[in-house]
Amino acid sequence: MKQTKVQELVNEVTEDFKKRSLERKPFDAQWQLNMNFLMGNQYCSVGYNNDIEEYDKQFFWQEREVFNHIASIVESRLAKLKTVRPTMTVIPTSGDESDVKTAKLAKKIINSIYNKEDMSKLICEATKWSEITGSAFYKITWNNSKGQTFAVSDDGKKIKMGDIQITVCSPFEIYPESTSSADINDCKSIIHARAYSVDDIEAIWGKKVAGEEVNIFSLDSKNDGIGGLDYNARATKIVNTVKSNYAVVIERYEKPTLAFPNGRLVIVAGGELLFDGELPYLNGNDEARCFPFVRQVCLEQSGCFWGSSVIERIIPIQRAYNAVKNRKHEYMNRLSMGVLTVEDGSVDIDNLEEEGLSPGKILVYRQGANAPSYMSNTYVPSEFSIEEERLLNEFKTISGVTDIVNSNLANANISGVALQLLIEQDEARLTITSDQIKQSIKEVARQILRLYKQFATVPRLLKIKGDHGELELEYFCSSDITSDEVTFETDTELNESLAQRRSMVFELLNAGLLHNEDGKLTNRMRIKALELLGFGVWEHSQDLFELHQKKASCENNKFMHNETVEISEIDDHEIHINEHIAFMLGGDFEKNATKTINKNMLEHIREHKKFKKITTENMQ
Repeated sequence: MKQTKVQELVNEVTEDFKKRSLERKPFDAQWQLNMNFLMGNQYCSVGYNNDIEEYDKQFFWQEREVFNHIASIVESRLAKLKTVRPTMTVIPTSGDESDVKTAKLAKKIINSIYNKEDMSKLICEATKWSEITGSAFYKITWNNSKGQTFAVSDDGKKIKMGDIQITVCSPFEIYPESTSSADINDCKSIIHARAYSVDDIEAIWGKKVAGEEVNIFSLDSKNDGIGGLDYNARATKIVNTVKSNYAVVIERYEKPTLAFPNGRLVIVAGGELLFDGELPYLNGNDEARCFPFVRQVCLEQSGCFWGSSVIERIIPIQRAYNAVKNRKHEYMNRLSMGVLTVEDGSVDIDNLEEEGLSPGKILVYRQGANAPSYMSNTYVPSEFSIEEERLLNEFKTISGVTDIVNSNLANANISGVALQLLIEQDEARLTITSDQIKQSIKEVARQILRLYKQFATVPRLLKIKGDHGELELEYFCSSDITSDEVTFETDTELNESLAQRRSMVFELLNAGLLHNEDGKLTNRMRIKALELLGFGVWEHSQDLFELHQKKASCENNKFMHNETVEISEIDDHEIHINEHIAFMLGGDFEKNATKTINKNMLEHIREHKKFKKITTENMQ
């Protein structure tokens, strides 16, 4: 690309970024206001220029305390939403034994990445952003510098196989084509802008760019935005935070078009072009190239790209509550301290202002003048308490968070079933947000499988935790991933506490639904029941049924490679017979098995049946 065209592209992307920043500025102001109210800086508002403006007292004696209910509401919502950690499973493409096994492998891959990337922590971080600002984003990419060592270069550098990298992006970093787009897939292009030090830019993209002072939140080179935290002020608040020798890296992702059938990714920083090429990831349906982002919102807004936060609805109530409480305290101060009426020139005013009417004080006033006296005191108007109670109820109604333990219902004479129904109704408001979290987690799992299918061309080792706490090792490559249809194993986790889960397990045990056909509780089911009860893995010995299944599966692979397989006396012949027959009925065996392999397996099954018959006769 010629230098003039390169500069035109850089200028075009930079101007596009500035235009999107201007369009998003009203949303930035609301997010910053939400953050200020959450931190306790609640005497501020959004000005005409979409800047956060603070306002002072009208009078020196005015009370300006903050009674922060927003923080406790957000903490309660986050605590309840922390239980939303759905278990994923993968639906096989067909009913063949091979497809079922690859679907199980895909599930293990997802669980392995979730453990490796500490997905629970990332979900907590994204949920915090979505609760405060209304929106959060996951970025799923392929990092060539991660993963197992594949080879060593001539200069001694380790060549990695690459692996998945998941990061959480705040809404301050994302710039859609239009704020009226309903979702990521509705956007033709998305910009991800983030401030990097010039040294990091050179290390990642191999180009030296000019550094400047960059505001972390507004990503502006001028010092007029809002960033960071100020802990020295009376209330913790967002303040200007500028970093030197930084540059804003602008990544513009464009969907496939006629001009660019594979999409386009342009990366610009400091007036330099760092990258210009096609979209790198086949992460869409049917191996289409899409954006590597997944959106998570608190509450959907119709016809808007950005979600809405509960804090936005509570801010007017919080302002009114602070005003009522402060005016009430001012009134009580007047009642307790009193307001003196003094005739002009009758007493030493300066002394009276300094010391007041302390106990035992000798007050000298001018002869013939009226003695100083207190204004008549009255009681605190009941309207203060009524309005305060009304605002507290509005907090609960609008936020959807009710503390039933501290309410009058907990002490009322109602049944446990009725109380449980009230708790479920109370938490039903959170299901809208919990469903958003679950859908975003499911989309992240899909993109993980699609990236492995694209980049895991070399067999790699997968380390996962087995059902009984043991370490399982499996090799896989992209051809082993035949399905990316991810779904949930469980319906909902929001209303399910540990006590409820234990009660359910005991009911199932008492009903005999977990027993086998002989009416007994198997060792495998006993261990699973202990896990469901929240006691972890008590027994690390592997289940015999599972061990025999694995042994029979290994024998199937040996048969397909024309290896000799002998029957052992310790084999569970019934399990081996079923595993071998299921394997022979699968599509892979029918396509790849020769007459010799078929003959050997049939003979092996006959041998198992003979041993089974002899064992049964001896037991009788």
